[in-house]
Amino acid sequence: MTKMLIFACLLISTNTPSETKGASMSESLQSYIHQRQAEFDDIPTERRQQLEQLAAYISTQVQAKKPVRLNFICTHNSRRSHMGQIWGAVAAATYGIDNVQTYSGGTEATAFNPRAVAALRRAGLNIKQTTNDENPIYHIEYSKDAMPITSFSKVYDQAPNPKRDFAAIMTCSSADKACPAVPGADQRFAITYEDPKAFDGTDKEAAMYDQRSAQIARELLYVFSKVGSKKP
Repeated sequence: MTKMLIFACLLISTNTPSETKGASMSESLQSYIHQRQAEFDDIPTERRQQLEQLAAYISTQVQAKKPVRLNFICTHNSRRSHMGQIWGAVAAATYGIDNVQTYSGGTEATAFNPRAVAALRRAGLNIKQTTNDENPIYHIEYSKDAMPITSFSKVYDQAPNPKRDFAAIMTCSSADKACPAVPGADQRFAITYEDPKAFDGTDKEAAMYDQRSAQIARELLYVFSKVGSKKP
């Protein structure tokens, strides 16, 4: 079976909205989430204002009973954009926001970096690698009540990512500069993060990947906490 056929077969599981109410998560993941929620006051005021713009978009979609499609975009779709997709789904589930679909992509495709995968596992996510080629496919389980997220590196407009009616969230400065406009996006948000890649092969590698994962989790939980307070 070709890789593209495998991708097509995984389309349904990748795009299935989170079944959020009563989401059943592991104790380790719940503990990690509680730690990140306790850090909301650590988010700088200017950064909160950026995050609240994204929360306002999500709230508008929720109030209109429209699907919330969030496409996290970076250059290589290898680290930060995957973290954004995964923690976005977890955050929606945590706050009971239904019909949220998260995606990730790059301006080019490479592979979901194993260091980022390891950091997400340390955070309490159950991740299974199902292929062994240069661009492996992973399944991320975060709740017994939700379909696993299917992750692999892809260009931001490649299937199964949406072509229209979505929010583009730029997670790195280079992709932000390279894509001043994202075709088909309702809105575009520049919420960029420092790249943990700079610490690859050093004694700080794991700590910096954990730090970036925690920041992205904390900020997306903050976003959805603001959406949850505005539900009808």
